[in-house]
Amino acid sequence: MDLRKIKKLIDLLEESNLAEIEIKEGEESVRLARVPKGGYAAPAAAPVSYAAAPAPAEAKAMPMSSPTEASTGGAAKPASGLPEGHVLRSPMVGTFYTSPAPDKPAFVTVGQQVKAGETLAIIEAMKMFNPIEADQSGTIVAVMCESGQPVEFDQPLFVIG
Repeated sequence: MDLRKIKKLIDLLEESNLAEIEIKEGEESVRLARVPKGGYAAPAAAPVSYAAAPAPAEAKAMPMSSPTEASTGGAAKPASGLPEGHVLRSPMVGTFYTSPAPDKPAFVTVGQQVKAGETLAIIEAMKMFNPIEADQSGTIVAVMCESGQPVEFDQPLFVIG
């Protein structure tokens, strides 16, 4: 990946309110993370870190559990404004789509039963379409985003009851 592209990504991260961004381009990937103020000790001159490493071509995008999800056991708190249930969060930054194509029906709808591993939506990031899969079985209680809406890392996408 070109160093100029990485520098532009660093600038974008610094200008945004994002804490982390990961970009995959072919077999290369770059992950940028902002060090939280008051977080763990880190050199003050390096507020952003990045690492470039080749990713296997056959690697499949998998939903990741967020630190918030792990600490709450996946259950939404009533004060958070989310319905009760397991909250599936975005594993990346991109554009959220509920169907495989504009003229196709949505992967899932509210009230539908889903099984772990079933595709619920896709997120487009850098012209790559990444399936978002259910990480547990249950019923779709809420779809938290509209199709075509940009999403950020760790943003709630679905609530599964």
